[in-house]
Amino acid sequence: MDHPGADGAHRIGPYALLGKESTVGGSEVFAARTDEGLLVTVTVVGPELAADPGFRDRFRAAVERARTLSGAFLVPVVDADADAPVPWLATRFTAGLPLRQAVDRHGPLSEPALRVLADGLARALAVLHAAGTVHGEVSPDSVLLTMDGPRITALGMAGATGSPAPSPTDDMSDLGSTVLFAASGGEPDTDALPVSLREVIGGCLYPEPPERPTAEQLVAYLKHQNLPSLAGSWLPPAVTADMAAATAAVGAVSAGGDGRGPLPPPPQTSAGTGVSRRKLIIGLAGGVAVLGGAAAAFAFSGDSSPAPDGRAGGPGSTARPTAPSGGRSTSTPSASPSSTDGPEPVVLAGPDAVKAWSKAGKHAPTCLEASDKVVMVVTDTATSFLDAATGKSKFHQLNTTNQFGTNSLKYPTAYADGVFYLLCDTPSQSGMLAAFDAADGKAKWATNLADFDSGGGKHVVMYPSNYVAVAGNTVYVCGQELQVDGKFSTESPTTGYIHAFNASTGKRLWQVKGTDINNVLVPPSGSHLLATSAVPAKKPGRVQMIDAGRKGARGWKVSIPHTSYYFTPGWPLTCYAAGLFLFAGGNGNTLFAVEAATGREKWHQLFEAKNGDQVRIGTPFSSPDGATVYVPVGSDLAALATADGTIRWVAVLDGAGDTGGTNLFNASLTLGGRNAQCSADTVFATDSAKTLWAIDAATGRARWRYSDPGQPDVGFLWTVGGDHVFIASHLTMTAIAAHGR
Repeated sequence: MDHPGADGAHRIGPYALLGKESTVGGSEVFAARTDEGLLVTVTVVGPELAADPGFRDRFRAAVERARTLSGAFLVPVVDADADAPVPWLATRFTAGLPLRQAVDRHGPLSEPALRVLADGLARALAVLHAAGTVHGEVSPDSVLLTMDGPRITALGMAGATGSPAPSPTDDMSDLGSTVLFAASGGEPDTDALPVSLREVIGGCLYPEPPERPTAEQLVAYLKHQNLPSLAGSWLPPAVTADMAAATAAVGAVSAGGDGRGPLPPPPQTSAGTGVSRRKLIIGLAGGVAVLGGAAAAFAFSGDSSPAPDGRAGGPGSTARPTAPSGGRSTSTPSASPSSTDGPEPVVLAGPDAVKAWSKAGKHAPTCLEASDKVVMVVTDTATSFLDAATGKSKFHQLNTTNQFGTNSLKYPTAYADGVFYLLCDTPSQSGMLAAFDAADGKAKWATNLADFDSGGGKHVVMYPSNYVAVAGNTVYVCGQELQVDGKFSTESPTTGYIHAFNASTGKRLWQVKGTDINNVLVPPSGSHLLATSAVPAKKPGRVQMIDAGRKGARGWKVSIPHTSYYFTPGWPLTCYAAGLFLFAGGNGNTLFAVEAATGREKWHQLFEAKNGDQVRIGTPFSSPDGATVYVPVGSDLAALATADGTIRWVAVLDGAGDTGGTNLFNASLTLGGRNAQCSADTVFATDSAKTLWAIDAATGRARWRYSDPGQPDVGFLWTVGGDHVFIASHLTMTAIAAHGR
């Protein structure tokens, strides 16, 4: 047990080392005891980490923070020495078994045990994050399984191991990796995640930090599922027996008094068998699309507010849909590495925006919706209404909340004809759809969406809601059906649903579901909806009309091979304008326009790059009058005439891309949904540098730009109402006129 810096290779500080338990982040963890016989766990800092010039200061500060923390799922700090030749940390000894040992020896945990694991880790991290610190090393080696639940060890190392320090979203990614390890038994296998955890753990694993839930959101998510609790021990008998044997071995060595008898060594694992974040990000390309669920929540906490990401189609290639001939075809070679031919591209440049008003609040908004007169602001504590002209409170706030908020796949608010609609919870009920009168802020009606259905048998069905939309006198809630005890395969399609309600009364009108319904577009008028569906295994997908006038009856359909991104349920990846449905096809580089009623192709527009880069268009969106369609193309935004697909202008969005590449997945990924909206004569779009641009709809030139140096890392949340855009950044609400005056 030779260890550099330990006295006689068997002591560190005042503690006799009894045996090595695990390695966490390059530091070794030992069972140890004091001369009086008190058992502790000692983490001996690895030499490389100890040699980091700034580590000891970070370690000292981390220990001081850790001494103030307490929680049921945290192992408390009892001693530490940041100035020793080899820094060390002592925590209270807790009888248990490291998660890696338990899984290596006995295989994956059951679904109920995985739920206990996820809940315990989330509760522990919630304590850390609320105190303003992070752990930074949550892994199968730093998680201890005990009879009373999981414990996070190495607490005094929290936040000290990285420079710069890791963030709470890094902790949530590590939590997801750890639960996935426990579910799969080693190498990450997303099929092993049970359905009840797939959505929320998928959110933790999402490559984009803003998409990950907070620890508190994960706890709330599991609580709201209200699934049956475990009876008896949460761990299998083989694990508890191993746990007892290990604890007895420590006791025997301690009683021996010489501190020289090591614990039975843990099973040896090959280098690299742990779950690395890089491997997970690569293995989960497409994120939650591969997992079959939407990102569980937007990462926001305390003083930060979420920002929608508006991710468009993923990397799966597509083929041109078959359609009657006679449609106009336009092929446009690229004039630049990431734009189209035709009009000379406009490089966006403009002055900083002039604020109409700015107002500080007490809670960070999770959702925003606005009319020309009222802004509805939803937080995790209440719903408020502000005067759009002044920012002052307009009506009494309500006790309706939405904790998970808005993200690229979820949008829980809508406005139409003087009424706000919200997917929300109340103190007494969860899973509600509510309507509020924009004239007085009072609730018109509320209905329970029945998020869970036992069906009278053992099968439990969950109905997570992705977004709400309004057309005429009908409100639609769209989402995905999940069988809690069902099996999932990436070779199989998911089951989506559409629930229709009377906009005046909230009465349920009809509902449909099916594997041919994933991503649903609800136009602002008319009775034709558009559903897309696919599986992420390069099998043919489809674009299909849903006839709302016939209570969800299926209409025409178009086959599109290999459209893996249409597998993702959530905010629509398609567009409606002037009686046409518009969607991506070809190899992801072609925009198709078809008649909404018949599916007959009217025109299509092909985008190419002269330098040979792969072109991937993003989610199209239209002007309020439907005369113009906007489509992200690589790093650019192209404006097309809805009538025939003629390109009117191309704007080059500023801001460095997060994923690299001159064309692939830049603006195309970050535009669409609610990250690109229009007023009567202005296009609003955010770039990958989290700058909001106001673009003249007639010319493609920027009127102004907005960025906030103090904004949350996730960016800001924004929406358009009338001729103003309303922005939530941290606790501050800001209004800016479309023309910047």
